[in-house]
Amino acid sequence: MAGEIQAIRFKQWLPEWDDFGFDPAQHRRKPDEHILLFSMPAVQLRALSGVYRRTRDSEGGEGLQRLHDPKRSAAIRDFVRFGHPYSGLPIAARNESSVAMRKPGWLPTAIVVNILTDRDERRGRRVAGSDLVSVRHDGDNRAELTLPYTDRLERWTPSDLEPFEVIDGQHRLWAFDEALKDGSLPGDFELPVVAFTGLDVGWQAYLFWSINVSPKRINPSHAFDLFPLLRSAEWLETFSDLRIYRQARAQELTEILYTQPESPFHNRINMLGESSRTAPPGAGVTQAGWVQAITTSFLSTGSGRSANGLFAADITPTTGPLPWSRPQQAAFLILLWDSIRVSIVESQPHWVKALIRPEGQESLDPDPMLAFTGNRTMLNQEQGVRGVLAVANEIFFGLAQLNPDLFELDTRVIAGAATTPEDISVALGELMVEGLATAIVDFGAAIASFDWRSADAPGLSDNDRMLKRAFRGSSGYVALREQLFRHLATGPKGIAEVAEEALKRLS
Repeated sequence: MAGEIQAIRFKQWLPEWDDFGFDPAQHRRKPDEHILLFSMPAVQLRALSGVYRRTRDSEGGEGLQRLHDPKRSAAIRDFVRFGHPYSGLPIAARNESSVAMRKPGWLPTAIVVNILTDRDERRGRRVAGSDLVSVRHDGDNRAELTLPYTDRLERWTPSDLEPFEVIDGQHRLWAFDEALKDGSLPGDFELPVVAFTGLDVGWQAYLFWSINVSPKRINPSHAFDLFPLLRSAEWLETFSDLRIYRQARAQELTEILYTQPESPFHNRINMLGESSRTAPPGAGVTQAGWVQAITTSFLSTGSGRSANGLFAADITPTTGPLPWSRPQQAAFLILLWDSIRVSIVESQPHWVKALIRPEGQESLDPDPMLAFTGNRTMLNQEQGVRGVLAVANEIFFGLAQLNPDLFELDTRVIAGAATTPEDISVALGELMVEGLATAIVDFGAAIASFDWRSADAPGLSDNDRMLKRAFRGSSGYVALREQLFRHLATGPKGIAEVAEEALKRLS
C-alpha cells in the first residue's frame, strides 16, 4: 500500500501572468498556478529526490545544482546536531568547557522541489509509472500526495528517475544522506518542503536564480540595529560572528565620519591607507586605525578584560545594550569630536597657543585648527584618536549606568533601514536638543584642555617630550588612557566621578 502525505495547496498567480510568453520549446511551458507545502522525514525526502548537477553537452546545458561540497554538508550536519556556535568549533575545542554552547540546530527554511509528472523527461530518462507521486486536490487549499511506498523511514530506491527533483536545498539533503549512514542524525527528523508540480527546467533555472542570486541579503549591520542582543551575546563573542558585526559597524561609522558634512573629519580620513604625501590634507589617521579604535571602544562587548562598549555591551543585565541605530551612533561620535574641535578653536587652551605660537612667536594668521588637524597634534594621530575614543566610551558608559534616562533618545530614524546623510543630520539635530548633548559638550571641553601636542611639537620641555614619547607603541595606549583619566578627574562633576572610578580600576 502506498504512503500518503497531507499538504497545503496555495495559489501564487496573477492574471497578468497569463499573457507571459510561455514556450514549451524553450523549456518554459505554462506552470501550475498552485504550489504545495508539506513536511516529511529527511530520509524519505532524500530517497524520493534526485539532484542534477549542471552539465553541458553538444546539445546545450541542463541541470541546476552546483557541485556538491562535502564540507558544506558536513557543516550542516554538525549544525543540526549541535547548533551554533558549537558546530563551528574545531574538534579539539569540543570539550566539557564548551558543552554549554550547544543549541538546537533548527532548519526552518524549506527545501524547494519539483514533482515530476509522466510527461517530464530528464536526460532521456523518465519516472517509472509505479514510482510517480500523484497529487489529489481536496478542496480549495488541501491536497494529498500519494507516494510510491509506505514506510516513511525506509531508504527506498526508485527503479529509474527519482520522482522529486531538488531546486534548492541539495546540501541539506546530502547532510542527512551522510548522517544516516553513520547514525549521527535520526531518520525521523522532518524538513519543510515547498513543491511545484511539473515545472519545466527553464522555470526551475529562473526559480533557482530568484532564490539564490536575486534577493538582497540582509546587511549584517542592519541586523545589528534590528537585534540589539546580537551586540552583547557572550557566546557569539567567543568566535568570529559578532566581530564581523562589530567591525562592519565600525567601518560604516568611519565612512560616515568621512562623508558627512557636519563631521569634523569630513574628507579628512586616510581611507585608502596612502602615504602622508598622497593622503587627503589633514588626514593623519587611516581608515583601519579608525575601525580598530571604534571596535575596541564603543563596540567592545566587555568580555574578558576589555571595556564595556556604549554601543554594544549591556548597560545593565536587565536593560541590555542601548537600542541606538547607526545614525544615532554616528551622530554621537560627530557631536563628541565637534565639541572637542569647538573647544580648541574658541577657548584655545594653553597648549593650543603654544603650538600655533611656538616660543611666543607671532604669525600673521595663527590658526587654532592646526591643533586639531595639523601634523603635530595627537588628535590627528592614531594614538590620540584611540585615546579619546577609549576614555570617552568608558566615561559615557559609566554615565549611562548612573543616569540611563539621559540616554533614552527620541528619534524619527527607522532602525535597520539603509542610512542616508539626511538620517545622520536628523539624528544629530535630535541629539543636540537632548540633555545628553550637555554632557558631550562638557566632555569635549575637558578633553580639549589636555595637552595634545605630539613629541615633535616645538617648544616642549625635555620632560614633556619624554612623557609624550612614552605614549608611542602598544604600551603607550595604556599610559595615555591613564593620563587622560587623571586629567578628566579634575573636570565637571559627573565626568570626574566616572574618571575617578576608572583610575581605581587601573591601580
